[in-house]
Amino acid sequence: MFYHFKELQFEAKPSRPDPVFARKLQEVLGGQYGEISVMMQYLFQGFNSRAEPKYRDLLFDIGTEEIGHVEMLATMIARLLNDAPFETQQNAYDTDPALAAILGGSNPQHAIVSGLGAMPADSNGNRWTANFIISSGNLLADFRANLTAESQGRLQVTRLYNMTDDPGVRDMLSFLIARDTYHQNQWFAAIRELEERENDIVVPSTFPRSKEFQEVSYTLFNFSEGEESKKGRWAHGPSFDGRGEYKYVSEPVFWGSVPKLPPAPPLYYNTPPSKM
Repeated sequence: MFYHFKELQFEAKPSRPDPVFARKLQEVLGGQYGEISVMMQYLFQGFNSRAEPKYRDLLFDIGTEEIGHVEMLATMIARLLNDAPFETQQNAYDTDPALAAILGGSNPQHAIVSGLGAMPADSNGNRWTANFIISSGNLLADFRANLTAESQGRLQVTRLYNMTDDPGVRDMLSFLIARDTYHQNQWFAAIRELEERENDIVVPSTFPRSKEFQEVSYTLFNFSEGEESKKGRWAHGPSFDGRGEYKYVSEPVFWGSVPKLPPAPPLYYNTPPSKM
């Protein structure tokens, strides 16, 4: 059960209207790595969790916080659209070509579709999709996806921070950046704990290693021109899961033969086989 408090987790008040930046802010609300995505990802991982209670509780802690971040961003977008009705912009188009060029970067759907409100969409108007979220049931795999999501999200918010000089907008973005700093640390800590508990870094850790083709389990094949990649730690020394030794192969070998497929039956009307 969720209980809504009317107060925002952090203030979301711009100093002035800015419909162009409202469009840009849609990316970190409804884009692939936006707050809607992490909110849904963490909550579904929590809903589906069969692990010990502390992990389920952690997922609900962060997932519920992300609901608040969605509300903050939606509020900020709506306020950036305040006092900037699109009929006023039309006057600007008619009287000031330079201003018209700037306002041309705004999203007309904010007026046509949402009535000066935020939308579950990215900065180009593509609707948010649940295809963005990951909830596999394997916490080590999921927490790594969470760390990636927070890394990409923080990257995008820091870029947006430098795209505005509005102190109110920057204050809210500064808060979100700080929370993403913690969330990256938090998921990293949870990942390390699971790796130590399972004594492995490979997902899934419980699949028998005897059933994989172990001859290539720790090999880097040189499939690109040059051999710069062999200088990396991934190409030499003990593997980080402690179960092998990295090696580098400059000229990969083949384990398969040339495939030869028989002709399809005539009713499929494929290209007829050549006559010998």
